Amino acid sequence: MRRLLLLDDDPLILHALQRTLRQCKFDIELRIEVFADAAEALTRAREIDIDLVISDYHMPAMNGIQFLNRFRQIQPDAVRMVLSASTEFDTALRAINEAEVFRFIPKPWQREELQQTIVLALARRDQNAALTMEQANLTSQELALRQLEADEPGITKVKWGADGSVLLD
Repeated sequence: MRRLLLLDDDPLILHALQRTLRQCKFDIELRIEVFADAAEALTRAREIDIDLVISDYHMPAMNGIQFLNRFRQIQPDAVRMVLSASTEFDTALRAINEAEVFRFIPKPWQREELQQTIVLALARRDQNAALTMEQANLTSQELALRQLEADEPGITKVKWGADGSVLLD
């Protein structure tokens, strides 16, 4: 099961987006949580893991970039996207640069395009999770090697001769 958090201050947009997502065919179960208030969405982000968050850009309390920056501090591995009717290049550029947004979704959206974007976003989430796991394993391996070297100096650092023999100090 994957979790998707939607944030938009307009309840009609939230319902339309939710209805569109129900029409999409996904290979996985997608649990959708909707919020019209950024503070409530951030509170929820502290309670559960979210795979993907889609936020409106123009909102009264804080804009989408501000929200996604705060969201990123809580859940750095969640994929972030912005939904906006704005076609301003600066808006999209700020979203990408400041909040590390994966995609910028225009209003009105197209169902097929939205579905493909979500599939790509979840694949990105999986890639990021795999890299994080790999880095964690590498870090634990490095720690184990350092401990082994501290206990038995020279055991992990071998000096090789030109002929392939092991050189002893």
